Amino acid sequence: IQLHTQFFLQLQGNVFLQFLVQKRRITSRPPVPLGGRILTNPDDVFQHNTWDHVQWSEEEKEHARKKAEENSIVQVPVEEQVKYDKDASGYWDGFYKTHQNKFFKDRNWLFQEFPEILSARTSCAEDLAAPLAGSHSSGASRGEVVSALGRAHTAHGGGENRHLCQRMAVEQEEGRRTDIFPGRHATFRIFEVGCGPGNSVFPILNSMKDTGAFLYCCDFSSHAVKLVKAHPRYCPAQCHVFVHDVCDETATFPFPPKSLDIILVVFVLSSIHPERMQGVVKRLTQFLKPGGVFLFRDYGRYDMSQLRFKQGRCLSENFYARGDGTCVYFFTRDEVHHLFVSAGLQEIQNLEDRRLQVNRKKGVVMRRVWVQSKYQKPWDTDV
Repeated sequence: IQLHTQFFLQLQGNVFLQFLVQKRRITSRPPVPLGGRILTNPDDVFQHNTWDHVQWSEEEKEHARKKAEENSIVQVPVEEQVKYDKDASGYWDGFYKTHQNKFFKDRNWLFQEFPEILSARTSCAEDLAAPLAGSHSSGASRGEVVSALGRAHTAHGGGENRHLCQRMAVEQEEGRRTDIFPGRHATFRIFEVGCGPGNSVFPILNSMKDTGAFLYCCDFSSHAVKLVKAHPRYCPAQCHVFVHDVCDETATFPFPPKSLDIILVVFVLSSIHPERMQGVVKRLTQFLKPGGVFLFRDYGRYDMSQLRFKQGRCLSENFYARGDGTCVYFFTRDEVHHLFVSAGLQEIQNLEDRRLQVNRKKGVVMRRVWVQSKYQKPWDTDV
C-alpha cells in the first residue's frame, strides 16, 4: 500500500492529496488512477465485470470512428434542433419524474478517483486558527501574519501543505466576508453542478460529518432538486440545493466569487450544447478560490453509448439527442484540456479512462470510454 500510495502521489502531483496522505487520512489506494484490474489474458475476460486501462487496436479504433461517422450522416433538421437547447430543463424534468432517484447509483467511487473532496477532513484550519487569529485580531502587519503562518507551517512538517496553508493565511489576513450567504462560516466549500437526485450529494455529505465543510449543489431540473430536498439525509446546515441553469449568463449564485475550494462537474457538461461549454467553465471558474480545483468526469469519444445511436439523432459533430430529449456530447482529452486551460486553469490530471464492462450472464463485452480531469486555479491569479 505504501509503494502504491507513493506512486499515486507522483502521478497526481496534487497538494491536497499529499496533505491527506501525510495526515494518514487515506489508508489504501489503487496502484494507479482509474483502477488496477488489467486484462492480460483474453481468455479471462468473463472472470470479472470490469477491466481497467483497456488498449484498443488500430482496427478497433477505425471501426469505432466509422460507426460514429455513419450515425452522424443523417442529422436532426436545423429547425428542430433549437428545442433541445431551449427546452433542456423540461426534458430533464421529465427524465427525473420518470426515473425518480432509481436510475443512477450512488457515486461512492468519487473518493477513490477524487480524494480532493476529502480535503474537508483536514485539520489544517483548526491547527492554524490560534496563531493566525491571534495575529489578525491584534492588528498585525502582513509580514507578521506570514511569519505566524511560517511557524505553524514548519510545525506541520514543511512543503507539502504550503499552498493550502498559504490560502489559510490570506483568508485570515483579509478577513472573512461579512455577506450573508449559506455556508458562509464553512472552512471548506464544495459545489456540485448538475446534482440530479443526489447520487453524489449524499455520499459527500456522509464524508463531511464534523468537518466544518459545506456543500452547494444545483440542477436545472426543479424535480431533481425536489428529490434532493425530500431525501431523509438532506440537511440545510450542511448543504444548500437550488435550481440553476449554468448556461444562463444572468443567473446568480448563492455564494460570492472566489469562495469555493472544489467544483465537481460529473456527466454534466456533456448535456450542454458545445457552443455554450466554454462560457460555462469560465463563469464557474470565477467562483473558485486561488488554488481551488475543478473536478471533471464525462463521456469520452467513441464510448459504447455513442456508437449505439441511430441515424437521425445527431445534432452536430459528436453531439446527440436521446429519445427522451436529453442530449449528450462525447469528449476527447484535448477538447477537455482546451476548455479548462482557456478558462485560466492549470492541468493536474487529464486521463482517458478506457474500460471493458462485461455482462457475464449474456456473454457480452462493452467498451466504455470516459475522460477524467482535474484543473486548478493558479495561486497568483486575480481572476
